[in-house]
Amino acid sequence: MTDLIYPVLLCGGAGTRLWPLSRKSYPKQFARIIGPDSLFQQSAKRLSGPSFAAPTIVTGHDFRFVVVEQLAACEITPHAILIEPEGRNTAPAALASALVLAADDPDALMLLAPSDHVIPDDDAFREAVLAANPRARAGDLVTFGIYPTRPETGYGYLELAADADASATVPQTLAGFVEKPDAERAAAMLASGRYLWNAGIFLFTAASLIEAARNHAPDILEAVERAVQGMTQDLAFTRLSEAAWQNVPANSIDYAVMERATNLAVMPYAASWSDLGSWDAVWQESGPDHDGNVLSANALGMGCRNSLLRSESPRVEVVGIGLENTVVVATGDAVLVANKADVQQVKDAVVALQQRGAPQAEAFPVDRRPWGWFESLVIGDRFQVKRIEVLPGAALSLQSHHHRAEHWIVVEGTARVTIDDTVQLLSENQSVYIPLGAVHRLENPGKVRLTLIEVQTGSYLGEDDIIRYEDRYARE
Repeated sequence: MTDLIYPVLLCGGAGTRLWPLSRKSYPKQFARIIGPDSLFQQSAKRLSGPSFAAPTIVTGHDFRFVVVEQLAACEITPHAILIEPEGRNTAPAALASALVLAADDPDALMLLAPSDHVIPDDDAFREAVLAANPRARAGDLVTFGIYPTRPETGYGYLELAADADASATVPQTLAGFVEKPDAERAAAMLASGRYLWNAGIFLFTAASLIEAARNHAPDILEAVERAVQGMTQDLAFTRLSEAAWQNVPANSIDYAVMERATNLAVMPYAASWSDLGSWDAVWQESGPDHDGNVLSANALGMGCRNSLLRSESPRVEVVGIGLENTVVVATGDAVLVANKADVQQVKDAVVALQQRGAPQAEAFPVDRRPWGWFESLVIGDRFQVKRIEVLPGAALSLQSHHHRAEHWIVVEGTARVTIDDTVQLLSENQSVYIPLGAVHRLENPGKVRLTLIEVQTGSYLGEDDIIRYEDRYARE
């Protein structure tokens, strides 16, 4: 048994309410929304230090290398990275983590947390976790409740027992869970002083959670147990059994376990917190100026009040004139303009874009890969121009194409290029031609990023026209 707390960070979800900055291909937890670090990196740093073990990460196949890259940038080595074959909500993810941790130590203390929340005061949150420690080690399921500052209708609530204190600094007795209320009920709950916002953060031992699931959600537990028993190792990742995972019921930990359990406690937390679930929340957490405005770089506001003007591209200048209570967010390929009162409808707008077949609904022009990233600059009927960046020491797979030839021009760094049996080094302003069907590979042997321009020509230019012969990232 160890006294350390094992953080479990959940990295699923599409984050469509913060479109166009957050999309299915690269959701909000990995984006830099507030501050120089991504929300995921902020979460990993917050749950580190002398009292914490290395984190366990639960994520999907598409984000596994993003997780590794962002943790490495924070100099954090994970305890484990669990790969869900597909999202099944929070209960299966929590139980899979508990079963993996319990295999080494049934009394391992888990702190289950989303990876996309904003909690500015790291020290205050760590103190709250340590204060909740004794109740969790004694076998209680502890949930964290945020002291409410407004009649919020976008959050679920936690009802305190009659003798509980919402401002206490130790866990209190929890009476029950309350669904997202309407405005009238939210105001009444705020006035009563007996309700906290449900943060979706939990502290319990692995054994306590497993036992609660055995009593209240045995179907989920049994299915997850089979997925854990069949898990396999893939490079630095642990893959849950895909076949078994198909039979795992989807449910949240709140519905499946917490709302049915009797050994509950709530840890009040009075410092700042946000799930950053809308652009209005981003505006509020970003610290509006004396006119109520939040302006990013490459944004200009003239006569604006209570507005958020944000550009994600140095090539796009956002200019607002005479705007009030307005959100404007521009990326290189999409622009959102909304009244702050209507930002909850952004998710509906994404659905409408999906129905229209707009690629901007789910994907960015920048496509990230384990070796770096590429961006499509120009696309024609029989040609495409890309910018490609390869990380130091990284390499693309050894591959060939049926339908296209390629021309590479190095503009920064050094490239090692393999074409059939020939290997050569290219430096800035040098280029090479890869004929259709040639077996080739691009590597960055240097210590700085490699940047090149790729010109593709051919009858078909899709990303699925790749035959891989060898790949250090074990991609199919």
